Amino acid sequence: MQLQRLLKAAVAASLAAGLTAATAARAETVTVGAPDAPMPAGFTESAKLEPKVAAGELPPIDQRLPKSPRIVGESDLRGLGKQGGKMRMLVGRAKDTRLLVVYGYARIVCYNEDFELEADIAETVEVEDGRIFTITLREGHKWSDGQPFTTEDLRYWWEDVANNEELSPSGPPKLMMVDGVAPTVEVLSETQIRYSWPAPNPYFLPSLAGARPMFIYRPAHYLKPFHVKYAEQTALEQAVTASNSRNWAQLHNRKDNLYRFDNPNLPTLQPWINSTAPPAQRFIGARNPYYHRVDSAGQQLPYIDEFLLDVVNSQLIPAKTGAGDSDLQARGINFGDFTFLKAEEPNRDYQVRLWRTVRGSAFALYPNMNTTDPAFRKLNRDVRFRRALSLAIDRDEINALIYLGLGLPGNQSVLPDSPLYDEDLRQRYAQFDLAQANALLDDIGLSERNDDGIRLMPDGRSLEIVIESAGENTQETDVLELIHDYWLQAGVKLHIKPSQREVLRNRIFTGETVMTLWFGYENGAVTPGMSPAEFAPVGQHSYHWPKWGQHHETSGKSGEPVDMPKPMALMKLYETWSKATKAEEREAAWREMLEIHADQVYTIGLVAQIPQPIVVSRKLRNVPDEGIFNWNPGAQFGVYRPDSFWVDGKG
Repeated sequence: MQLQRLLKAAVAASLAAGLTAATAARAETVTVGAPDAPMPAGFTESAKLEPKVAAGELPPIDQRLPKSPRIVGESDLRGLGKQGGKMRMLVGRAKDTRLLVVYGYARIVCYNEDFELEADIAETVEVEDGRIFTITLREGHKWSDGQPFTTEDLRYWWEDVANNEELSPSGPPKLMMVDGVAPTVEVLSETQIRYSWPAPNPYFLPSLAGARPMFIYRPAHYLKPFHVKYAEQTALEQAVTASNSRNWAQLHNRKDNLYRFDNPNLPTLQPWINSTAPPAQRFIGARNPYYHRVDSAGQQLPYIDEFLLDVVNSQLIPAKTGAGDSDLQARGINFGDFTFLKAEEPNRDYQVRLWRTVRGSAFALYPNMNTTDPAFRKLNRDVRFRRALSLAIDRDEINALIYLGLGLPGNQSVLPDSPLYDEDLRQRYAQFDLAQANALLDDIGLSERNDDGIRLMPDGRSLEIVIESAGENTQETDVLELIHDYWLQAGVKLHIKPSQREVLRNRIFTGETVMTLWFGYENGAVTPGMSPAEFAPVGQHSYHWPKWGQHHETSGKSGEPVDMPKPMALMKLYETWSKATKAEEREAAWREMLEIHADQVYTIGLVAQIPQPIVVSRKLRNVPDEGIFNWNPGAQFGVYRPDSFWVDGKG
């Protein structure tokens, strides 16, 4: 039943576009608000903050909250909690301070547990004809430093950051453009702002609700002293020099990172404030005294006072989790760790739960169409080559040996829970067929072999493919070692090259990689109303065509233009979907894109629907027994509101 909730995200897409099949021909107004909940009779001060209030360092709670705070009902919280305590989580890198933003999940609009959009930081969002969005903020809302949060913060981002060539050389985010046209932005009052496009923008609201959201606001009061338009020139020059920055723009960008969350001085709207500057081995997320959510009993969220992120070697996360060093853990552990963690459960103060995943494939291979190696560039672009490599993989055996037979073998496509699912598309070129694989490789002209039986490429090199991965868990290596053995039977040799995640990404983006093992498409339970962006070359983080995606993201300022017919067709279908006003038009575009993907095998999927172990301290309350562990939509834990988790005891 959990996956059915994800399908309801189609409602979010309909709200974002402001259209339904029945009313597509005429204008429609849709208001996105928060669920109705009665205002508490009064507000209770947090014990953690009482001393600061008593000392006059903080105003009392009723002066810190918005005039209309976000009231979260008891049913939405899975029960009222208690304030106080700490929650520990293990992370593999210092940059995972961003998880305080991902899991904090305070957004202009956000998804609820049924994956429907609702207002959050905004009090309401009114959508007219899918193209005019009027955002009303909560009166009296404040940043974490107590300064007012108003439409000036949204205006500042749009006019002085997104449209400043020095701060944003590529211009405003692609999601803010419709057919290359930027919105008209009107500040109507301190609490109301309007964004208008000439045509529907179905991406706007979902982008605000993402795991890594499009932040359309900035703390203007904090950043203006670092902006050449507002700062006193001498003071700005001194700040640039003192920070060893090249210029004011670099200084401003260093100070401004609401997602990375590595500047403790940058005000935030999230439930926890990162109070630790890097480098550090422990980052402390302290409760935000001005957070806008309150439970129905008048207790300000978050319940938990401190969210602790302990940085450890990523390979040690399973062992340290099993030793009881984490109160809530999913990142850094995978299904391969389940048996060990479950065996330790009786001896430790935690429980292991299994949540559903909805990736198109747990892992997939991504042949880089934009690799700088000319021989492999030609091979990767040959559909016969991609089909042959896919046919030379025994997915059933991978499922049995790695996933205990619990997964769904097949190529990367949508899942059976999606209304767009087609069994033929998922299984096309996914059956283990060495004879056909060898025939395809021979047909390409790779018939000659060396003394070891490895095929020879046209330039005389052995057909040896280096598959690069982040190497963050043994499961990746186990899968690749099996593929190594399968491919040898087809005369193809595989080499495994693990590297750090950021190093790997940079190599992919510059075309240095030939092929990558990475996670599958984020959402395999799509509906026609959800964006098909993952199936078109529109983003740099599509590792099979990163330079094409970069070209689209930067409006042609960098990367490479798409130069193959079928990917061009995907781009056109993506555009068709974006402009469609009827549900059947969007569905038709989706189905054609899925057909092209299945036929062309741009990515090589393996096994999907692998359960994700979730380790939860027995003291931690309000964490669902069942859930969907997904990055976007969902923000992994974010959609289940960790600000409502609470510690039963000292923690």
